[in-house]
Amino acid sequence: MDMVQARQLYIDGQWVDPSSDATVAVINPATEAVIGSIALGTAGDVDKAVAAARRAFATFSISPVEERRALLQRIADLMESRFDDLAHAMTSEMGSAISFACASQVPAGIAHVRAAIEVLSDYQFIVRNGTTAIVREPIGVCGLITPWNWPLYQITAKVAPAIAAGCTVVLKPSELSPLSALLFAQIMHDAGTPPGVFNLVNGSGEEVGAAISSHPDIDMVSITGSVRAGVLVAQAAAPTVKRVVQELGGKSPNILLEDADFVKAVPLGVASGFRNVGQSCSAPTRMIVPAARLAEVEELARRYVETLVVGDPQNPDTTLGPIANKAQFDRVQQMIAVGINEGAKLLCGGPGRPEGLDKGYFARPTIFAGVTTGMRIAQEEIFGPVLCILPYATEEEAVAIANDTVYGLGGHVQSADLDHARRVALRIRSGQVHINHPAWQAHAPFGGYKQSGNGREYGVFGLEEYLETKAILGYYLP
Repeated sequence: MDMVQARQLYIDGQWVDPSSDATVAVINPATEAVIGSIALGTAGDVDKAVAAARRAFATFSISPVEERRALLQRIADLMESRFDDLAHAMTSEMGSAISFACASQVPAGIAHVRAAIEVLSDYQFIVRNGTTAIVREPIGVCGLITPWNWPLYQITAKVAPAIAAGCTVVLKPSELSPLSALLFAQIMHDAGTPPGVFNLVNGSGEEVGAAISSHPDIDMVSITGSVRAGVLVAQAAAPTVKRVVQELGGKSPNILLEDADFVKAVPLGVASGFRNVGQSCSAPTRMIVPAARLAEVEELARRYVETLVVGDPQNPDTTLGPIANKAQFDRVQQMIAVGINEGAKLLCGGPGRPEGLDKGYFARPTIFAGVTTGMRIAQEEIFGPVLCILPYATEEEAVAIANDTVYGLGGHVQSADLDHARRVALRIRSGQVHINHPAWQAHAPFGGYKQSGNGREYGVFGLEEYLETKAILGYYLP
């Protein structure tokens, strides 16, 4: 993508100038070069977007379901037709390897729109319970705050169910990876979204995020981000008693049971932990393995890392591009140093850039072995290509280690015996558990226990976050 000057916001069905001339540079993390700049909106711009969304809600909230399905279908079709543009935008703005952008980032983004279409095909907004009607109605104007790590997929995971429900939205994408969001806003426009139903206000969390969270005319806020950001949103939202849905951090465990196929499970476990360069809140970054087989696991993991290609994300052979931004690169480097200082065994990787890369936010794929659950690297979300291997003596201890964290977003269990894996999966305190690396499911509810958040996204559960429940007694005759 060439130099991008995205100096406008999308409000009430058109591209408009912001009320301030403040901008922020967009940096390509592979080259550290400025590739453009975007407008930074203000609280005043949020007011305009919310007013437009409030006006549009009056009619969109009672629009026929078939109209909303047809709109979502047009959005999905346009995303398919602009697949390459979306993929290249994410490669430029956050360094996603082009192979990964094409295999995961864009398809997963489209999948959420398709899932919303499928949910609408048979969802009952009115159901009978005796003489009472249980009615599900759109909650209202929704503020959506999305992160930089899955910039398109996180937008559609919120926008698609909100639209399906009949809500109107004000979206604040991350200012660190805004290009795919701007392309998505144009798709919403070209799909014929009624004015005011979808609004995009770029800006900082401190200004635009705070204005959305505290706005008296916003009925619900959905945020994906750090625990710190989620707490700030909830605090700002409390005085107006709005619904808050939070998808926050994670430190997901991956338990390899004694009867697992280690030759298969270890490389898949490392690959899952390093997916999106480890920048996934549900990444299984703690591999919990039988102590007696630690040496075998270390060798299998190290050999797999040797096959990874870190480098230019535009190169189709690259498996891992750079960390998405400088602040996150610095955080990853800091936590690698912490792991070394804590005395964990550095199996591979370590501080600094990989050999031959002297520019860009590239990190070395790093594995620490012999990690104990009290170490900071086992407790804190690192959000980079850093994996911890923790040994256990008994299955009881493995489950205890898995649950020994403030997070509860994802979990994995590996076993050749499905019944065995199921028993362990039921004991992991997290919103999702994957047994033996199954295919991803756009309808499987996603969200957190504990400090990983509140509420669920994806499929029917995602739709229902955007609905209120009304009981009308006496609606039906006895």
